[in-house]
Amino acid sequence: MLRRKFIQNSAFAFGALTIDHKSLLKMFYEEAWKIKMLTDDIGVFTEKGGTIAFHFSKEGIIVIDAQFPDTAPHLIDELKKRNDKPFRLLINTHHHADHTSGNIAFKDVVSNVLAHENSLKNQKSVAVKNKNEDKQYYPNQIFKKAWEEDTGKEKMALHYFGAGHTDGDAMIHLQDANIVHMGDLVFNRRHPFVDRSAGANMQSWMHVLETALKTFNKNTQFIYGHAADGYDVTGKKDDLVAFHDYLGNVLKFVGDEMKAGKTREEILKATEIPGSPEWKGDGIERPLQAAFEELSAG
Repeated sequence: MLRRKFIQNSAFAFGALTIDHKSLLKMFYEEAWKIKMLTDDIGVFTEKGGTIAFHFSKEGIIVIDAQFPDTAPHLIDELKKRNDKPFRLLINTHHHADHTSGNIAFKDVVSNVLAHENSLKNQKSVAVKNKNEDKQYYPNQIFKKAWEEDTGKEKMALHYFGAGHTDGDAMIHLQDANIVHMGDLVFNRRHPFVDRSAGANMQSWMHVLETALKTFNKNTQFIYGHAADGYDVTGKKDDLVAFHDYLGNVLKFVGDEMKAGKTREEILKATEIPGSPEWKGDGIERPLQAAFEELSAG
């Protein structure tokens, strides 16, 4: 038994020695991040943190969200391999660190960063609180309700429909391709973070999704900030409807429990949301806590 195991290990070691250094690194590290092309010119990048989207055009590369300082360089390097145009614009869907702390990696490659005005406000506020202002690359272009711009053959529109996950969530619509990056306005079958410290409101969030459902059509492809294991970060309108109903079910469940005299601590012990069985696992206390605070405030 020991001899056979030694032979197996020796064979692996010998095999490894016959593989060049770059190939060996690729074996261990190529799964750290993934790029999936949705069209010839539009794709998504996933590693850790919020989903990144990118668009190639003759005018340059547009990137939507930036993840972290240690993951953003992976994206930058990969896009440089695939396209020889300069980086033209970085867009932030909202201010959270898993979407914007990677901005700093773009400081020397892109001149303009675009976000909703409240996203900029929130990013600055959090940076001051955490005393890491020197690690920020803030948006230098902001919008209030809408922003439109032609980029090559593509027309891009940014929308702000009100408070949701925060009070500064933007949707980015690549109109010709009919692809919308929703940022963290959709957590696909994953319990969401509801940032009440940054103006999040679950009832308003439902209205935001209702507006999105009216604005975009049945053929629209959506990109989500996060998805549970086994689910995709892209999808169709059905996912928006399901997440909208999930938020409603959370509010209804917590409201009913409060009317029944349950305390916050008792409500937070729940392990499932009635009516939304697909949302399971860790993190359920986040929306329950947020719903309790929102309903308590009237």
